[in-house]
Amino acid sequence: MVIVPRTAKPAGLKLINGRAPGRDSGGRKVNPGPDFKRVPPEAPEWLSEEAAAEWARVLPELSRLDLVKESDRAALAAYCEAWATFVAATGTVQREGLTIEAKQGTLAHPAVAIARAAGREVRSWAAHFGLTPSTEQALARSGGDDGDAENPFAGSG
Repeated sequence: MVIVPRTAKPAGLKLINGRAPGRDSGGRKVNPGPDFKRVPPEAPEWLSEEAAAEWARVLPELSRLDLVKESDRAALAAYCEAWATFVAATGTVQREGLTIEAKQGTLAHPAVAIARAAGREVRSWAAHFGLTPSTEQALARSGGDDGDAENPFAGSG
């Protein structure tokens, strides 16, 4: 079993899911952090073709939600390249199979381990940007207006 350490959600993700302006889903005040200028980063020229396609796919939504800034370029590039590695390894397994024949007998194809490792990396990076199903659900739950912005328990009966 792999234990993944919890990382703090960006303030933007907490606020989108918040119960009231400036508060998270539990009614706690959210420190907005530094006031970064939210300008979407430019894709690095060196991205592989698949990574560039993933960048083009996710950046518009991340930008619309103000979840990325110029200094997130490296992290987003790492996510996109991990995705490209996952796609390439998965394609190799689909073409060549899950196993290979070796002197020692039948072994798992090396691309299986590469796909698994890349998949873990993709999930890790994706969580940072709110791109996983669980963080998507958190974004979809707006928390609603319960009539009392200061009391997170008001209306819950």
